[in-house]
Amino acid sequence: MQLIEVIDKKSKKQFHKIPHILYKNDQNWASPIHGMVENIFDPKKNKTFKNGKAIRWVLVDENGKLLGRIAAFINFSLSKTYDQPTGGCGFFECIDNQEAANLLFNVAVDWNKKNGMEAMDGPINFGENFMNWGLLVDGFMPQGYGMPYNLKYYEKLFRTFGFKVYFEQYSFHVDYSAPVLDRFWKIAKWVAKKPDYTFKHLTFSELDKFIDDICTVYEAAWKSHEHFKPLDRDDLYDFIYDSKMIIDPEMIWFAYHENKPIAMFAMIPDINQILQKLNGKLNLWGIAKFLYYKKRKIINRTRILLMGIDENYQRYGIDSAIFWHQNEFMKSKPQYTDVELSWAGDFNPKIISLYNSVGGKKAKTHYTMRYLFDRNKPFKRAPIIE
Repeated sequence: MQLIEVIDKKSKKQFHKIPHILYKNDQNWASPIHGMVENIFDPKKNKTFKNGKAIRWVLVDENGKLLGRIAAFINFSLSKTYDQPTGGCGFFECIDNQEAANLLFNVAVDWNKKNGMEAMDGPINFGENFMNWGLLVDGFMPQGYGMPYNLKYYEKLFRTFGFKVYFEQYSFHVDYSAPVLDRFWKIAKWVAKKPDYTFKHLTFSELDKFIDDICTVYEAAWKSHEHFKPLDRDDLYDFIYDSKMIIDPEMIWFAYHENKPIAMFAMIPDINQILQKLNGKLNLWGIAKFLYYKKRKIINRTRILLMGIDENYQRYGIDSAIFWHQNEFMKSKPQYTDVELSWAGDFNPKIISLYNSVGGKKAKTHYTMRYLFDRNKPFKRAPIIE
């Protein structure tokens, strides 16, 4: 078997071909757009390269047959916030062969070691954690857009190599057609109508203002978290601007107290239901097909990407009030019957409690796993947020 670094047109094509081979007969899988994946590894498109680096490989056998792939990366802004400098690996795909998997994991470990790391998380993303993050271990069904899907035997490949679970990520589903607790909606409506609070959804005409509000809320909500890293405003602007074709502005909400942004909520249509029909290609014909299926309203699922509340307002029911406003708008969008509430880390009992309170049913579990290079060092799981 031979590892080939992805550096030219041929190896990039091979990198994208591997999952199409592995998931050929798996109807749950939706191919990500190849160009979007390439943007993650393009320093001109991914702002994480400002203080980070990445590399990737494909694995072939002696006859040139494709066996697997992996990427390794380091976000230096984040790596040194752990007990030991920690890099990452992701975009892992592999045949059911431990020797092949070990070759892929080892090349990523060696690269991280050479760059000063002492541990490696995987499978993760080279960028924000609400996309391409985690190993699916339970709930092998169609995933929400941005949530990874993989073959069941991948957990065995990771564990046998020596990865351990650093934290678990849960996705909950809410059936819009099912009744939600009346008491929840009564409290939510009461908070939503309080005079000192206002609620607005995103408008692209005021995108700069809303970007600032997202950054303000994100910092106020997560600054006490052990591994807090402020959002990159430029990165966030590019992500939202580039996602205009995907985003429904009436699904992104903000809460204000006396005009101060205190909470935000972001949900998107699950475009995986369309991407399954595009085979990873968004050329002119692919764009035409995307717009055609979008107009036909074949999407009936949504996914919550992000929710944050200023720490000083987390006991005031602001989260339920945002859900109330969102629910009022969803009444005008009857094509959506299911919402995925993702992803809730097991280290965050508050968000898990919220998802349960709105009628969410846990449907999927992903693992973020960690491999310590010093095999004698005690392993610690992610700490619980109090």
